[in-house]
Amino acid sequence: MSTPVTIAAPADGLLRRVSDVLVRRRGLYLMLLLVPPLLWLGVVYLGSLFMLLMESFYSIDDFSGVVVREPTLSTYAQLFSPANLSVILRTLAVSVVVTVLSAVIAFPIAYYAARYAKGRMKAAFYLAVMMPLWSSYLVKVYAWKLLLAKEGIVGWAMNAVGLGSVLDAWLALPVLGGPSLSVSYTGMVLVFLYLWTPFMILPLQAALERVPASLIEASGDLGASPGQTFRKVIWPLAFPGLIAGAIFTFSLTLGDYIVPQIVGPSSLILGQVVYVQQGTAGNIPLAAAFSVVPVVIMAVFLTVAKRLGAFDAL
Repeated sequence: MSTPVTIAAPADGLLRRVSDVLVRRRGLYLMLLLVPPLLWLGVVYLGSLFMLLMESFYSIDDFSGVVVREPTLSTYAQLFSPANLSVILRTLAVSVVVTVLSAVIAFPIAYYAARYAKGRMKAAFYLAVMMPLWSSYLVKVYAWKLLLAKEGIVGWAMNAVGLGSVLDAWLALPVLGGPSLSVSYTGMVLVFLYLWTPFMILPLQAALERVPASLIEASGDLGASPGQTFRKVIWPLAFPGLIAGAIFTFSLTLGDYIVPQIVGPSSLILGQVVYVQQGTAGNIPLAAAFSVVPVVIMAVFLTVAKRLGAFDAL
């Protein structure tokens, strides 16, 4: 007969007592897990936003250039001057155009990946979408500047296929054109599309994968045309994914200042103005007021999206 083995109870140390307390009090355990990220969010993120908002209510002395730390709305009033208001509207227009075009490009790609791509084809899809995100942001922007330059490959290819006159006619347009694609709004939008379209494709593809195939088949069996099926079945169910992608593309375009600095016309947009006012001009209150503008625009955007029910299915 084997001799029973006696296992000694573990020592009642400090760590064991603490773990026992955390097991018995789940609320305390949850609080300890949430405290570090909440401190980071509250102190670093929200705290910096609060300081930014507070700074925007100050003004700068025109004579000495010193910040006058007295609450005033005069800095916000400067945003409505014709020059500053045109910057805001120009940035808003570019952001809307990039978001709409990225949705138009991303939807058929995401639909094909969600409905038809299987196995290796789907893996290749994810690889193709994600691969541009693996390279350096600045490298991609400078590469596009070379591609879109007057002597770049885009101009060469257009001339090679006999479409050089079409490119010249496009560059001659008042707002869209310029000396070359690399110093035009068209080139800037193309670079933004290359950078942010993956952020539109992935949420759309995830939303379209959640659309049951049985609903699409039932719609066709009940006599709906492909257009009616798209409007009544696919579009409402894919709309949350579209809004999720639009949040990325719209907000990223709204706050970017590097792409317009490298590829684009001489007209400034919002991010460039913040950079110039904070750095070159040293007008911190006006830079802070300009920085509040995209926050307000995104708050309005998210409010409208919520009222449209875009977040109900997320």
